[in-house]
Amino acid sequence: MFVAVCAIALLCFVSVSHSAPLACEELVRPLDQLNLRHLEGRWALVAGSLSHLPNLERFKQRDSATVNFASNTSDSAISYTRGIRLDNKCMYNSYNISLEGSSFTYDGTAQSNFSLNFAHTSCHDCMLMHMKVQSGKQQHFYLFSRRRELEQSEMEEFRAQVECLNMPPPAVMDPTKELCLEETAAAQTDVKTEGQKN
Repeated sequence: MFVAVCAIALLCFVSVSHSAPLACEELVRPLDQLNLRHLEGRWALVAGSLSHLPNLERFKQRDSATVNFASNTSDSAISYTRGIRLDNKCMYNSYNISLEGSSFTYDGTAQSNFSLNFAHTSCHDCMLMHMKVQSGKQQHFYLFSRRRELEQSEMEEFRAQVECLNMPPPAVMDPTKELCLEETAAAQTDVKTEGQKN
């Protein structure tokens, strides 16, 4: 009887140990195909993890961040603008990217040491970006959403995904912090402000 119990316990342990990597493989799998129409528009950064700890500490200092994907007629190329609010100031960077399935590469040589793909998430209005830097020596994993704050179960899924990648616990953005305006709106606001000064 004791031998039978030990054998069953051993079988249970083996099946659990084999299922854990498969669960991680499923949790962090890249999307099969990216829908560009789903991508278009503005996304707020909800949380992120960076494998390089000094970069993670700098990441935690930002108040908020957004990415805004332009509408595009091309099936394989799109541009986006990143807006970061830090110390009550907004900084913008624009990028052109080429898509291949769920992965994309940056156009131009400045970003050639980056590779990026969109990963699966069960959150219906979320976007997961998994970036590998310097041939995979560093990883960045970002969760964006149309909402500023997600359900607990959605955040738990993201934390599990981060853990599967052996990355530090994610930094979560404060949803009460103001987002940067879209760059065109910010430029118009700056022009109005300059006009009022003169």
